[in-house]
Amino acid sequence: MATTKTLREGSTQKRTAILSAARELFLADGFDRTSVDAIAARAAVSKRTVYDYFGDKQTLLKAVVDAVGESLITTIRRTLDDTLTDRTEAAGLEDALVSFSMRIATDMLDSAEYATLRRLVRAEYSHLPHRDYNSMADTPDEALAERFAAFASAGLLDVPDPRLAADQFIALTFGVALDRLGSANAAEDARVRPLVVEGVRTFLRAYRTT
Repeated sequence: MATTKTLREGSTQKRTAILSAARELFLADGFDRTSVDAIAARAAVSKRTVYDYFGDKQTLLKAVVDAVGESLITTIRRTLDDTLTDRTEAAGLEDALVSFSMRIATDMLDSAEYATLRRLVRAEYSHLPHRDYNSMADTPDEALAERFAAFASAGLLDVPDPRLAADQFIALTFGVALDRLGSANAAEDARVRPLVVEGVRTFLRAYRTT
């Protein structure tokens, strides 16, 4: 079996095929019941190739979770670029923040990628680096903090600590929905939107420039 030091990048096509096969099998059969032989067969590569690219099955699971997380981060950044732009003006800030939040609450939280991430992390947490492993880490919060810092520079917000403001925004919107409803998926529950809107307004009462 290859060690971490000898893992190779190989072709993108083969890596993608292995990740796709592993994802399908982990979801269908679970980590313990999924063999490297089965992953190799579905990916149409040799068992040795799977080991050469990923080292072992546990590293492959982490790679699958990371790939899903990266896809979701791309969605978040695209949503930020679509809704919270440098053309956002003071009069439209509330609508822009609500639009961003609702896009996340539908396009992302109702997506197959998000469902996959939740299923894998919940079902296979014991095989991940640690129990509360999060492939997305702090990236979404930091991306939102960068946007809030830009709004502060433009005079739209007064945010001495953009990262803290981002954390509080998420808590006031998605956090409240999760705590109250058990989900922040607006596509499944119409009660999410009113909570998100009130969260945005509470955030602006604290951070909008006067």
